[in-house]
Amino acid sequence: MTAGMIIKADSAVTTIIVQRPLRQQIQAYENWLTEIVPLAQQAAGHRGVNVIRPHGQSDEYTIVLHFDSEVNLRNWLDSSNRKRMIEKVRPMLNEDEKIDIKTGLEFWFTPPQSPKKAPPYKQFLVTLSAIFPLSYFIPQLLAPAVQEVPFLSIPLLKSFLTSSIIVALMTFVIMPRYVRLVAKWLYTP
Repeated sequence: MTAGMIIKADSAVTTIIVQRPLRQQIQAYENWLTEIVPLAQQAAGHRGVNVIRPHGQSDEYTIVLHFDSEVNLRNWLDSSNRKRMIEKVRPMLNEDEKIDIKTGLEFWFTPPQSPKKAPPYKQFLVTLSAIFPLSYFIPQLLAPAVQEVPFLSIPLLKSFLTSSIIVALMTFVIMPRYVRLVAKWLYTP
């Protein structure tokens, strides 16, 4: 787990779990995944799971879990269901799993288990290309609601609402997919 990182209890979090199954246990490990993924999906605050299977010479499986808060994440990580499943998989692994917790924004540009870092100018270009259209269209889409509910036309409230929608879309919808789409360009120097 990332040492010294303070995450607000109500912030969305992404958990990266790296496991390395023994070569002769791959099928048993895959079967185990089909058991644990539905259990994680039933946990309170669960927002999605991705399993990245090994590629190239790597034997690492990367499980990316998204939760709405650190509290719900920790409840899942400490749950009896997960502990039981970890005890079941432990004999199939080369080593203990590695767990890293990241906020939604931090995860955008930090590929799991990779020494590659996106250059700052590319981070800027990707972020700008996603936020610019949102900052144009979201206020237009909100205009009918603002006209119907005069309270929403208060400048500070209107800006807060617009910003909240943009940040939510960026964190949970756009950036996880967009970064994957441009990853080859983003992570090459």
